[in-house]
Amino acid sequence: MVKVYEIDGVRPVVHPSAYVHPSAVLIGDVIVGPRCYIGPLASLRGDFGRLILEEGANLQDTCVMHGFPGEDTVVEVDGHIGHGAVLHGCRIQRNAMVGMNAVVMDKAVVGEESIVAAMSFVKAGMIIPPRSMVMGTPAKVMRALTDEDVKWKSFGTRQYHDLNVRSLQTMREVEAFTEVEPGRKGIDFDMATSHKPKS
Repeated sequence: MVKVYEIDGVRPVVHPSAYVHPSAVLIGDVIVGPRCYIGPLASLRGDFGRLILEEGANLQDTCVMHGFPGEDTVVEVDGHIGHGAVLHGCRIQRNAMVGMNAVVMDKAVVGEESIVAAMSFVKAGMIIPPRSMVMGTPAKVMRALTDEDVKWKSFGTRQYHDLNVRSLQTMREVEAFTEVEPGRKGIDFDMATSHKPKS
């Protein structure tokens, strides 16, 4: 069961087509849109400001979203937030990516189709132009992204769209086996990504 908490009479909203892992925590003013994926141990604390994930966004394992009172923290359509990233009072625009363990601070804007490299620190108020590669501590714009870069990022996001469907349709809590069973199969990724949303 997903850990969902109301605070001050404000309750999270999760679209029925979104997948939220049972170990994730949603508190207060959180809005999770259609086809979103929220990974294990993610923390969405809408106890100060509003948190919004728009359609097709993913927030992976151990990510944290939070913000100051009266400020929205937003991941726009197809935003891709890598494992362990922290978003605080910022805006991640359409089809942008924040890499693993990166931090994006208050009033920063990650421009459409941009990539923030893993382990980067985006300072408060930084405005990143669309289609930019950003990296470092503090983060700096390193170059413009190519069409191939954006295609690579978009492919990764589509894999999370598929994972959303796979998780809704096939993930269930079970007891672990005590030994490897004969003929053990692995994840057939081509087959796994053939799941289609139920109509």
